[in-house]
Amino acid sequence: MNSPYQSDRQQEDDIRQQLERERLINRIALRIRQSLDLQDILNTAVTEIRQFLQADRVVITRCNLKRTHLIVAESVGTEWSSCLGITLQAAWFEEQIVLYRQKEVINDAAAVSLSDEIRAWVDTWQIKARLVMPIVLGNQLWGILAAHQCSGIRRWELFEVDLLEQLATHLSIAIQQSELHLEVQRLNDDLENQVQARTAQLQLAYEFEATLKRITDRVRDSLDEDQILQAAVRELALVLKVSGCNASLYDLEQGTSTTCYEYTNSISPYQGRVSKFSAAQELYNQLLRGQYFQFCSLVPNPERGLVSMLACPILDDQGVIGDLWLIHHKYYAFNEQDIRLVQQITNQCAIAIRQARLYEASQTQVKELERLNQLKDDFLSTVSHELRTPLSNIKMALHMLRIASTPEKHDRYMDILEAECSRETELINDLLDLQRLENDSYTITLEPLDLQNWLPEIIEPFISRAYDRQQRLEVDLPADIPVLMSDRKSLERILAELLNNACKYTSPDGMITLKVGYRNDLLVNALPIATFLVSNQASISPSELSRMFEKFYRIPKSDPWQQGGTGLGLALVKKLVETLRGNIEATSSSGWTMLKVELPMTIKPRSV
Repeated sequence: MNSPYQSDRQQEDDIRQQLERERLINRIALRIRQSLDLQDILNTAVTEIRQFLQADRVVITRCNLKRTHLIVAESVGTEWSSCLGITLQAAWFEEQIVLYRQKEVINDAAAVSLSDEIRAWVDTWQIKARLVMPIVLGNQLWGILAAHQCSGIRRWELFEVDLLEQLATHLSIAIQQSELHLEVQRLNDDLENQVQARTAQLQLAYEFEATLKRITDRVRDSLDEDQILQAAVRELALVLKVSGCNASLYDLEQGTSTTCYEYTNSISPYQGRVSKFSAAQELYNQLLRGQYFQFCSLVPNPERGLVSMLACPILDDQGVIGDLWLIHHKYYAFNEQDIRLVQQITNQCAIAIRQARLYEASQTQVKELERLNQLKDDFLSTVSHELRTPLSNIKMALHMLRIASTPEKHDRYMDILEAECSRETELINDLLDLQRLENDSYTITLEPLDLQNWLPEIIEPFISRAYDRQQRLEVDLPADIPVLMSDRKSLERILAELLNNACKYTSPDGMITLKVGYRNDLLVNALPIATFLVSNQASISPSELSRMFEKFYRIPKSDPWQQGGTGLGLALVKKLVETLRGNIEATSSSGWTMLKVELPMTIKPRSV
C-alpha cells in the first residue's frame, strides 16, 4: 500500500509529465503553423511527430478526387524503406475510408485480422504496429496521418494517441490556413493579371484612339483625293506593321477598280493597276455590299507568294467609293482591333473623299460662274456698244436731215438712217434667234432648194464686197448636185454668216473659197450629206480656234477691216446647223482657216 507521500509524488510526476507533453504539443503545433507553405508544413509535422513518438516512420497520405491516395510527406529511420511518393490504389483503400475518418490504434499488426491487400501493404513496408489519425477539413477527409513501428510490436500509450489526435487537428488548421493563403495568392495573382490585362487594354485603346485621331486629322486636313489615300495607306501600314497597304477607287459604270496609292517595303507594287470586277466577282460583290473580309491565299501569287489579306470597302451613306487592302505574311491573322481601326479609317477616307469631290465640284462651279459672269460682262459691254453705235448714228442722221441743204445730202442721211436701223434690227434679231435656238423654240420649214439657182443669189453680195476689198471669192458648185431639202431661211443665214466672217478676217489680196459638194454616208442613217466648205487665207491659233463658236467671243487683233461685231455670228451658225441636224467644224493650217458644214440632204422627222 502506497503511502500518502508516494501518492502525492506520483500525482506531481503525472502533472509534470502532462505539462511537459502540453508544452511539447504547443511547440510542435507552433512549428507546424509557422509556415504557410503546404509542403513545408507537412514535412515539419512528420519530422516533429516521429521525433516525439520515437516511431520508425511517420507518413501523411493525401486523398484526392481521382480515387487514389498519395504519400506526400514522410519521416523515416535510415534502416527502414521509404514509401514517399507511393500511390495507394483506392480499390482496397476505399474499404477503410469509413474507418479512416476515425482514429485507428494497432499495437500488433500480426495479431489483427486484415484483408489480403492491406496485409500485403503492411508486410511490404514492415509495419508491426501503427497509429492512424484522420486529417479532416470541414466535412471532407483531406488525408491520413500515420505512425509506423517497424522494429517490433508497440503498445501505443493513451497520451500518445491523444497527442497525435491533437496534432492532427493542428495540422488540419495549418493545412486549411495554407490552402486559404494559396487561394488568396491565386486570387491576388488573378486580380493582378486582370489589372495588367485591363491596363494593357486601356493602353491599347489609348494607342488606338491616338492613331485614329492622327490619321483622321491628316485625312481631313486635305481636300485632295491622292493626299487623302496616301496619308491613310502610309499611316496604316506603319501602325499595323504590315508588309503592304493599298487603296483603290471604283468606276462603277466601267466596273473597274484602280489602285491609286500604295505603301510597301517588301512586296511587289500594284499602284496604277486596273482590275475588272468580273475578274474576281465574288470578292467585289462582297465589297460592293459594304462587307469586309480577310483570307490567306491558298495558291501562291506570281508576284507576292502566299500572303494573308484584309480587304475593307471605302463607303459612306451614298455607297461604295473604293476599297483598302492590307497585305501581310501568310501566318498573320488580323484581330478585331486591327479590323475596327481599318473600318474607321476607311469611313473617314470616304467622308474626306466626298468632301474633296464636293470641293472640286464647287470650285468648278465657281470657275464656271466666274466665266459666265465674265461672259455676261462681255455681253453687256458688247451689246451696249453695238446697240449704242447704231443709235448714235441714227441720232446724228436725224439731226443732219433737219439741216440738210440739198436733196443729195438728204438722200445720203436717209441711207445712213436706214442702214443703222437695219443694223440695230439685225442685232436684236440675232439675240432673239439665239435665245429661241437655245430654248428649242426655233421653228424650221423644210422645202426643196435647187442650189444651182438659189445659191448665186446668196453669194452675189459677197462677191461685190470681196471685189471692193480687193479680195478674191471663188465658188465651186457641181452641176449635178441633187436638190436639198432644208430650211431656206436657216441655210441662207448660215452661209451668209460664214462668208461674212471670211470676208471680215481676210486681208486685201487674200482669197476666199466656197466649195459645195455631197456624199453618201452610210454611218448617218444612209442619207446623202451636203457639204459646204468656206475657206479664207487667215491663220487662227488652236486656243482661239477652240473658242470660235462661243457666244460674244471675238478673235482679238484679227479684224483687218475694223468691222467689229457682236461675237454672235458663229455661235448662231453652230446652233442653226445643229437644229438642221448637221455638223460644223473649224480647222486652221498652212495659212488657211476652214469652216466645214455638213447637212443631211433630207431631214427625217424626229423620233418620239
